[in-house]
Amino acid sequence: MKIIMLGAPGAGKGTQAKMIADKYNVPHISTGDIFRANIKEGTELGKKAKAYMDKGELVPDALVVDLVVDRVGKKDAENGYVLDGFPRTIPQAEALDEALSKMNDKIDYAIDIDVPDDNIVNRMSGRRACVSCGGTYHIVNIPPKKDGICDVCGGKLILRDDDKPETVQKRLSVYHEQTQPLIDYYTEKNILRTVDGTCSMEEVFKAITDILG
Repeated sequence: MKIIMLGAPGAGKGTQAKMIADKYNVPHISTGDIFRANIKEGTELGKKAKAYMDKGELVPDALVVDLVVDRVGKKDAENGYVLDGFPRTIPQAEALDEALSKMNDKIDYAIDIDVPDDNIVNRMSGRRACVSCGGTYHIVNIPPKKDGICDVCGGKLILRDDDKPETVQKRLSVYHEQTQPLIDYYTEKNILRTVDGTCSMEEVFKAITDILG
């Protein structure tokens, strides 16, 4: 079962990807994790990626696809995997399909967690992070016992720059411009499935598992 997770920043796709991976006993694969693992292990692909990252440049699509294909070719991904945060653009999706087809492989489902922008802005602007231990909270969904104070270490809770409404709006604009076309791309391939991301985490997960069977 090979799955791609789609959804705007803050839609909850990372959380759902982990839950899917646990339930179906397949790896949860994010490009960030792949980069870190290859750089740590000092692989050829890792060295190439690090050279771009050290210069503050984006890793080229071709190299990202090589890294992803290398990862999905490992033994633990034989029965499937969940790709989280990749592909982000049509060229990446096309390159991935081409590389997988050479391995006689293909993506089974692209699951889009659909959440209106207003919900995402409200959701993310309610997040709080501990400056000391990194613990995360939400003023509505997971509030700390004491306002502004971490339950675990007593550190101060802050609204991170990434979660400020104006930053979230910018990230959503980039998402709609770059990643939204993937929804049409996977719809044409008849593998797109959309779930309502405004439901509870458990309800979203049930909708996904109903699709996957």
